[in-house]
Amino acid sequence: MNLNYPITYIKGISVQRATLLYTELGIKTCNDLLNFFPFRYIDKTAFYEINELQPNSSEVQIVGKITHVKSVAQKRGSRLVASFQDATGTIELVWFRGQKWIKDSLKINEPYVVYGKLNHYNGSFSMPHPEIELVTEYKKKLQTKMQPVYPSTEKLTNSGVSNKLVRTYIQNLLQQFYDKIEETLSNEIIDDFKMISKRDALLNAHFPKSQENLAKAQNRLKFEELFFIQLQLLRKKLINKTKIKGFVFENVGESFNSFYGNHLPFDLTNAQKRVLKEIRKDVASGAHMNRLLQGDVGSGKTIVALLSMLLAIDNGFQATIMAPTEILATQHFHAISEMLKDMNLKVDLLTGSVKIKKRREIHKNLEDGTLHILIGTHALLEDKVKFKNLGIAIIDEQHRFGVAQRSKLWKKNTTVPHILVMTATPIPRTLAMSVYGDLDISVIDELPPGRKEVKTVHRFDSNRLSVFKFMRDEIEKGRQVYVVYPLIQESETMDYKDLMDGYESISREFPTPKYQISIVHGKMKPADKEFEMQRFVKGETQIMVATTVIEVGVNVPNASVMVIESSERFGLSQLHQLRGRVGRGADQSYCILLSSFKLSAEGKTRLKTMVDTTDGFKIAEVDLKLRGPGNLMGTQQSGVLNLKIADVVKDTKILVAARNTAINVLQEDSNLSNPENINIKKAYLELSKTSKIWSNIS
Repeated sequence: MNLNYPITYIKGISVQRATLLYTELGIKTCNDLLNFFPFRYIDKTAFYEINELQPNSSEVQIVGKITHVKSVAQKRGSRLVASFQDATGTIELVWFRGQKWIKDSLKINEPYVVYGKLNHYNGSFSMPHPEIELVTEYKKKLQTKMQPVYPSTEKLTNSGVSNKLVRTYIQNLLQQFYDKIEETLSNEIIDDFKMISKRDALLNAHFPKSQENLAKAQNRLKFEELFFIQLQLLRKKLINKTKIKGFVFENVGESFNSFYGNHLPFDLTNAQKRVLKEIRKDVASGAHMNRLLQGDVGSGKTIVALLSMLLAIDNGFQATIMAPTEILATQHFHAISEMLKDMNLKVDLLTGSVKIKKRREIHKNLEDGTLHILIGTHALLEDKVKFKNLGIAIIDEQHRFGVAQRSKLWKKNTTVPHILVMTATPIPRTLAMSVYGDLDISVIDELPPGRKEVKTVHRFDSNRLSVFKFMRDEIEKGRQVYVVYPLIQESETMDYKDLMDGYESISREFPTPKYQISIVHGKMKPADKEFEMQRFVKGETQIMVATTVIEVGVNVPNASVMVIESSERFGLSQLHQLRGRVGRGADQSYCILLSSFKLSAEGKTRLKTMVDTTDGFKIAEVDLKLRGPGNLMGTQQSGVLNLKIADVVKDTKILVAARNTAINVLQEDSNLSNPENINIKKAYLELSKTSKIWSNIS
């Protein structure tokens, strides 16, 4: 018998139950059940005295006697209240349901053990619906000291699969298979970090005898989980570096030098120079470049991308940029065409709305090599689009593209082109290590000179009039204003109504002909959207009222005020992206966050973070703490972080240790063939068979 057997081999699990556990929780094999960890534990190791209780909503266990029971009338029905005391004080036990039965069963002045969640109100404690047991009964039972509580679903509970039953299943599993659990790490790693064995870790993760044992078990299992993910990512990187040969761009030639010397619109920042050096080193080495370039909105990623493309052109190759939306692709096209206007290079744009005649021309110029740079959307991935010799592909806002789409780009040449992935969503280091551990990472962490920081303030709705006054003053100076409304997915009609109400109130405050207002929202046709956007870009309208469609990429240097309505409804990264739409010119720019008075604690933290800092990386760190890694940057789709026990945010220290250990192991033994790494290799191969990660990382 081994752990890959289906769970029906465990005592007590019928085929029917097994099917239910699979459909509800995805548990199929004995191994799946073994790695199905509790999300909390009921600590019944300690007994408290009433005078030791703290006003936090923790679960506690007390021994004492019931002295008095009464029924108390309330708005609807009544509640049963019992006074419970020990030698140090009194607390109330409260029941809202099943009162008659409970009342009849309670014994006055007999010693009870009660367990439950504390409520603290007006200086006194109560415990609603406690677990209650006579001391004489309690002593008869053999207690596991800390009881695990497992994740469950409504369907499971209704079908009689209680927490107690899952506990029994895992108990039976451990009894049957304990000897079959194999060690997965080398002795050296276990000794270095003073870890407990894999068997003991699994036993204590499910049935810990104490808090201390639980901490040791979790530590060991978290380390192992993160270690194998890192091992996988790093091996992949190693294989890519050694196996996949890349084009060698050895010449820094005419195009690059002429542009750098004569056409650069401004001097590069030190950060841009550093990143450019990293890229040059990559493309000259003969290995394949797979690099992630992170930089905040406005940090000048486009220039770095352009210089990298010129390197390719100087060496006889073509280059391409792929962006997620037409608006963004068009913007890249305009910006790059403008910068290259005095140079003898051909740039073109391919999106879904390009006419057939123009398409044919593009296809022809690509194939005969007269087209140097092609910018576009997903349309670039079509099979018809054939390059003569593609040397570098740049992907903008990468989190919007799936793995399959990226791999199509790989196939656009016989040798894989160099890949540069750009994102303006700053990713905290810890997350980047976990999700993009197979990419090299470059960061542009300073803004170009002359850029002033956007001043951000938070105002409540009641100050709306003074915000309108401020908008008027700014428009008087010749500036333009964005007003953004949230999109709350539940109801399009409501969203639309909010936007229209907002538009009307702004139209009243800013009447025509003196003021002109553009409006952009999701229900409009692309051509109408484009028309309204263009009016704003040209400065024909002073105010742009929009839903979040403007989030990525519209560049209007003259727009210096961003007003965000109901800002508490936005996520941090969204707010940061929106703010990045202003502050593109030399004037001082402002971002005004309007919100209602009712703010959740999380909402307050978000708005405070926005007011306090414009550093995208700090914002990303806070965002990660608030939201957890799953929602950030679509890691769900990347499938990498289906973590069972570790948490990328909380377990940063363990992650760094696991990564460094994985680097050391691979440096000494890249194929894991040494005898001391036999356990690691075995576990690694086993994982590669079953885990989703392995196939998903492109």
